[in-house]
Amino acid sequence: MVQTQLRFHSFDDYLAYDDGTDQIYELFNGELIAVPPESGFNVQIANRLFMAFALLIGPDLVRGHGLELEVRGEPKNRFPDLTILRPEHISQLANRNTIRLTMPPPLLVVEVVSPGDLQWERDYVAKRAQYDDLGIPEYWIVNPQDQTVLRLAQDGQGFKPADTVTGDGAIASSQFPGLNLTAAQLFATAQP
Repeated sequence: MVQTQLRFHSFDDYLAYDDGTDQIYELFNGELIAVPPESGFNVQIANRLFMAFALLIGPDLVRGHGLELEVRGEPKNRFPDLTILRPEHISQLANRNTIRLTMPPPLLVVEVVSPGDLQWERDYVAKRAQYDDLGIPEYWIVNPQDQTVLRLAQDGQGFKPADTVTGDGAIASSQFPGLNLTAAQLFATAQP
């Protein structure tokens, strides 16, 4: 039996598709590309960020890896490791956890970099350009290998590096000044 690859002619066609699984996909040139699971350490980092933001602004405005952003270019969608929503997103996302191009952008997106050149290029270059295009006010690139947090902020002309935080340096956010977290806390390994 010959199996054919599904092709989607629009993002709306893709949104109407349901394969009956919990698998998440990026839509690249009309085809579905399965998004692999994250490493345990990357999930641990994203969970620490989730908890810090949930305590600061409440859990309803914080979304983990399952939130989908429609973006311009290829692929047509991204799944940030952490996203901070605007209050109006809550009702807009009730039926599907997808922020469309027609909606206001989230306040912050965070990517936790996986090892390898391809992943570095994806988070530091490709996603940066797509998130910048959406007008997201703040983008963090968390790099477990270097133990750095690069914070990029909109300055009216696109993303500009605001700071790079390491060690005991506080991770400051122009969007969330009450955040109380250091890079050392974020990258600390769990003790048995």
